[in-house]
Amino acid sequence: MQIGLIGCGNMGGGMASQIIGAGYGLTCFDPSAENSAKVAAIGAQLAASARELAALCGVIILSLPKATIVETVMEDMLSSLQEGTIILDTSTSEPATSQAMSAKGLVGGFAFIDGPVSGGPAAANAGSMTMLLGGDGDAIETLRPLLDILTAKTVIVGGSGAGHAAKIANNMLCAANLVLVGEVVRLGQAAGVRPQDLLEGINAGSGRSGVSEVNFEKWILNDTFDSGFTMGLMRKDVGLALGLAERSGVDISGFAQIADIWLNTSGDIDDADDFNAIVKRDPKGA
Repeated sequence: MQIGLIGCGNMGGGMASQIIGAGYGLTCFDPSAENSAKVAAIGAQLAASARELAALCGVIILSLPKATIVETVMEDMLSSLQEGTIILDTSTSEPATSQAMSAKGLVGGFAFIDGPVSGGPAAANAGSMTMLLGGDGDAIETLRPLLDILTAKTVIVGGSGAGHAAKIANNMLCAANLVLVGEVVRLGQAAGVRPQDLLEGINAGSGRSGVSEVNFEKWILNDTFDSGFTMGLMRKDVGLALGLAERSGVDISGFAQIADIWLNTSGDIDDADDFNAIVKRDPKGA
């Protein structure tokens, strides 16, 4: 199959390397000349536009910053999509956007699958991402050989939009756990317990989480803060969680104070900084 990829940044670039390494032909489009040059250097063909790419490829991966850009790119491609094309949206988008695109696909003869990913650029480059999938089951199975290249684990969570809803929920918990584990570590230090020892105890008990087991060891305790995922991106995802809850009429007041920390009282941490830097916020200076 001829595969297309739109969005060749940190995540898309990693996926490109895995696809090309597996021997598939890959056509890419990214408005960034720098990103385009990087994927061309590893063997990708370049398209001049999303519309041109759509005319060439039967499978198209989207790796884009947000839902509005997904919508813009899809609008550009609609008139050029081949019958039977499968679009895999790995962006952190919104359920309503996926559902709207899937509905267009029923009319236009293409399938739109939401497949947001976890693991960051390192996992994208290693083919070890986790992908949460929503949409048509037959289309997902058609993608299975490609998914096996890109991921270590896939979870089908439901119909169109379910993948993006699950990803928003996941990132909501990650954002909360970063704030909470950061506070617990400060509490432990005040009581004379080293962070490493405290986390070893927590990770042996019921309070453990991906943040306590992975983030602190890989990016926080060693002071690297280089996960490849920024404060700005997590702030966007926190906003997505609040918006989804509001539209759904679901009370998430327990999360509201943590959301306020991310969005309003951590201004001393720049959007460009690593998202794990939230643990360094100064509560007194907020």
